[in-house]
Parts: sequence; C-alpha cells; structure tokens
Amino acid sequence: MSVRRLAAEQPESFAFKPETMELARWWIAKYPPERKQSAVIPVMWLVQKQEGWVSEPAIRAIADVLSMPVIRVLEVATFYTMFQLAPVGKHHLQVCGTTPCVLRGAEELKTVCKKRIGEKHAVSADGMFSWEEVECVGACVNAPVVVIDDYYHEDLSADALEALMDKLARGEKIEPGSAIGRLGSAPEGGPTVLTDPTLYDGSLAKPITLPGLPEKA
Repeated sequence: MSVRRLAAEQPESFAFKPETMELARWWIAKYPPERKQSAVIPVMWLVQKQEGWVSEPAIRAIADVLSMPVIRVLEVATFYTMFQLAPVGKHHLQVCGTTPCVLRGAEELKTVCKKRIGEKHAVSADGMFSWEEVECVGACVNAPVVVIDDYYHEDLSADALEALMDKLARGEKIEPGSAIGRLGSAPEGGPTVLTDPTLYDGSLAKPITLPGLPEKA
C-alpha cells in the first residue's frame, strides 16, 4: 500500500472531550487491563469523530491513555485508511473508484468533486467539503457510490451528487440510500420475479397427511 504520512502542519496540543473520554473508557473496559491496548482502533476512531482527523498530539494522547509506545499507535494510524491524517472538511466525501463504480459513472462524480472542492484530499475554501478516492465499499450492485460522513449514497449521477452537496452547503440534512429509490439491492424499478402473492401468502397450501402417523385411539 502507499506510504501515509502525518500532515506537515500540526496543532500544538490535543485534549479528549469529556464525552469522548467516557466512551473511550467504555471501550477500554471491554478488555482485560493487561490487554487494554486492544482498544486502540475504537479509541482512535472516537478521536477522529471528535476532531475530524487524527493529529500527532492526538496520537501521543492515545498512547498515553492506553500505555502504548507512540510508534505503535502511529503504525495503526498510518496503516488503516479509515483514519484521516490531515484536516478534512465539515463533510468528507469518499468516492468509490473501483471497477463497478467506474463503469457506472464514478468518473463523473470525481469531476464534480474536483470542480467544487479541488484535487483529492483538498479542503474547499469555505471548509465545508473534502474528498478522496477509496477502494471498493462493498455496494457494487448500487454503483456508483459515495460515502458522505460515514453514510452510503448510492446510484448517484453527477446531478444527484451536486444536489446532495447543495443541501449540505445550505445546512440541510440529507438522507442516505439510493438516489433512484432502489429498495436495498433490488433491481431498478422494483422486483421482477416472485411477484405473485400466492407464492408466499399460504393460499396455495393444501392439507397433507404425513405417512407413518400412529392411529388415533
């Protein structure tokens, strides 16, 4: 995998918010005291939820809480691409760039991101958006997919993505799911097989007699 490094510019310090520390302690308590380092991924995720990214001072704070060498925490932060090592926008977009999504229009979605935000890993001038290209997010049937703030937005077109970003820019909430109203991974337009209710409503059931039953007294 590619080398991932910490951002060149770092804050001077980091502090856990009380609610973040409370959740961190909850995760740490799931492990025996001598194994509390096992909580490094969930604790780091909580830090990212608090700050938007994982800074070098945050890595040191996590190491201190878990009694880990700083380099061990740094190894985790740089290995897993789920952790952002530089500041991101208020809304972070992860555009799937794997083959199924590309075949269904992901390149057009990248064009929207470049136009409205800038190149990958850039933050828009107003601080509202950032974006990156990611590998398969596991929703190939509903390609193309963009993950926005941890929620999947599927079956997107360039116009649909623009509309979502417009809503976020206005401070409105957006609903995850399919842009074309697809139910789960059903075919576009709804189911095409097993549409006859009599196949599953029990109306076709007939009384049967099981062989070998004892005779009634």
